[in-house]
Amino acid sequence: MAIINPSGKEIFSVTTELCGRPLTLEVNRVGFRTTGSVLVRYGDTVVLGSAQVGSRPVQLDYFPLSIDYEERFYAAGKISGSRFIKREGRPSDEAVLIGRLIDRPIRPLFPKGYRQEVQVVATVLSMDPDFRPDVVAMIAASSALMLTGTPFDGPVAGLRVGRVNGEFKAFLTPEEREQSDLDLVVAGIESGITMVEAGAREVSEEVIVDAMVWAHQMMQPAIQVQRELAAKVAPAAQEYELVLPDEAIQQTADAWVDGKLGEKIRRPYPERNEMISNICAEFHEAMAKKLGIDEEEYSEVRNDYDEAFTLALHKDVRRGIVEEGKRPDGRSLTEIRPLSSEVGLLPRAHGSSLFTRGVTQGMNIVTLAPLSYAQLVDTMEVNDGERRYMHHYNAPGYTVGEVKRMGSPGRREIGHGYLAERALTPVLPSEEDFPYAIRSVTEIMSQNGSTSMAATCSSCLALMDAGVPLSAPVSGIAMGLMMDGDTPYVLSDIADAEDFAGDMDFKVTGTAKGITALQMDMKVHGLPVAVLRQAIEQSKAGRAFILDHMLSILPAPREVLSPYAPRIEKLKIDPDKIGAVIGKGGEVINKITSETGAEVDIKEDGLITIASPNGESIEKALNWIKSLVEEPEVGKIYEGTVVSIKDFGAFVNILPGIDGMVHISKLADHRVAKVTDVVKEGQTVRVKITGIDERGKINLTMIGL
Repeated sequence: MAIINPSGKEIFSVTTELCGRPLTLEVNRVGFRTTGSVLVRYGDTVVLGSAQVGSRPVQLDYFPLSIDYEERFYAAGKISGSRFIKREGRPSDEAVLIGRLIDRPIRPLFPKGYRQEVQVVATVLSMDPDFRPDVVAMIAASSALMLTGTPFDGPVAGLRVGRVNGEFKAFLTPEEREQSDLDLVVAGIESGITMVEAGAREVSEEVIVDAMVWAHQMMQPAIQVQRELAAKVAPAAQEYELVLPDEAIQQTADAWVDGKLGEKIRRPYPERNEMISNICAEFHEAMAKKLGIDEEEYSEVRNDYDEAFTLALHKDVRRGIVEEGKRPDGRSLTEIRPLSSEVGLLPRAHGSSLFTRGVTQGMNIVTLAPLSYAQLVDTMEVNDGERRYMHHYNAPGYTVGEVKRMGSPGRREIGHGYLAERALTPVLPSEEDFPYAIRSVTEIMSQNGSTSMAATCSSCLALMDAGVPLSAPVSGIAMGLMMDGDTPYVLSDIADAEDFAGDMDFKVTGTAKGITALQMDMKVHGLPVAVLRQAIEQSKAGRAFILDHMLSILPAPREVLSPYAPRIEKLKIDPDKIGAVIGKGGEVINKITSETGAEVDIKEDGLITIASPNGESIEKALNWIKSLVEEPEVGKIYEGTVVSIKDFGAFVNILPGIDGMVHISKLADHRVAKVTDVVKEGQTVRVKITGIDERGKINLTMIGL
């Protein structure tokens, strides 16, 4: 018997098997007033995908699509760990990054000129702790769009893939993610891949390509089940009009620029950009004159002509690359822009660098601090904890020659910072080897393509300048692609003009050994793996060229930290003895910090770090803590205090909470009549441990000391 919801529609679902578990898509149970709404269940994870389409086109020069990923702490049976804020508010960086992850494969699948307002929200209602819910949310978002009747060329599906013991696997448990040397997200449509993002522990290019092939094959059931659902619902096709450049205006623009572009403007970017700006001004002046109207009247149609001029410019870029093998600035397809770098340019910073590639420039500043300054992470997922390494990215409007309002970081800034952070994380030293919290900040000084890779390179140099002992240096490069029919033209180190006119933006970072991070976005409707393989293989030589330049500036991490960086000593103790260092209500540790002036940080695994700019403070605190946790050792000499006297001997406190006994026969090398003839209560004496019996009783001697 069919189940009917309150709105009179039948509730039904479709199911398939995805990577060994059932994947179920259900409609009409919730979200009665949305344009499209789907409940997706995979294991115990349930995500609501909702899509809402505006009723009329908006007057904008871009597609107003917004895709949001909504965390709900109740989904994991948690209440936010924040002391003051318990309800969800501003999205966490993790939620922003997953929202971008869903957006990037979906956005290119709408036709150019589509201007209907579309909002997609993926809300996690229940979360299976055995795997991350992000790709389930991607499937939910795509499923909802499939039911809207919009010209969405989906469906899209994705998989997060790891490699454990040499075998690829999706939906890894937290324990398996720790073991995996690869964390790869692949999204695609039935015929090809539309987005790739990865972090890796110096994994080879061949492994990355094999993982993409495996993921695209394994995600096919999730694509087919969405088609099945859309066929059952049979949504009415939406009526819409594409806002495309007027063909007559485009023909006029193409004719006017003919002969003014090409070889004449193939110049290095500062000169090229100025030339294009002058040509554009001439174009608008000529168009206003051609139309016989004044500047005020022309302002009403200026945007249409400006768009036509930009499209003509893009056509010229593609024509030069495809027909002549020449790029806008005159480079060959594999040539890297001029490089220059320097380190140590900020005197008080713990580490600093300036990396310049063409007109793109990134300054990076590294700050070292005790581990207690690590960032606490509070999300609905079970991998809450601390971020000991933080990379932040800033790119104000002046870096592109524009006036922009200053504000908090946007999705782009968060995404670029995270990519550069992922690039360096695999080569950072462990906390035990380098017990510091590390903040790396990239201040972009000038933009002309691939600032995230400038952030990666400048961050690596600044970390080395700060004396962070990286296991290997990391470089990064942005690759581009022009498709001419089935023929790919892969470009190394793309700049803005090639990015805007091209079909792919692919950023890859790594060491001489292998890849540490990558991000690949397609502007066409999916690409075959063979094309992606070519881009990855070509990127290797470019990365090596940039890395050689970086190592010519600073060949290895500095052996000595900046004099302005805090000095930190570490001590590993038995976790059972942490209580002795902290004391009741923090009494002991507070006394240590107040009397020595050092900062003391204690981890649950027993790692203690002691930080201070004063070496004497560190030494004092270190000795104090050692005395609290030291185990008695046979043959070792201690200075102790006589705490009790008996007829048969004296009890001496040798370590906090640990007493031993000196038998009357061991007080001196002659016969002692009474214990008090040699020692008194409260007296400080030197004693040596001669033995510890099976019950832990400690025997001491004073003879010969």
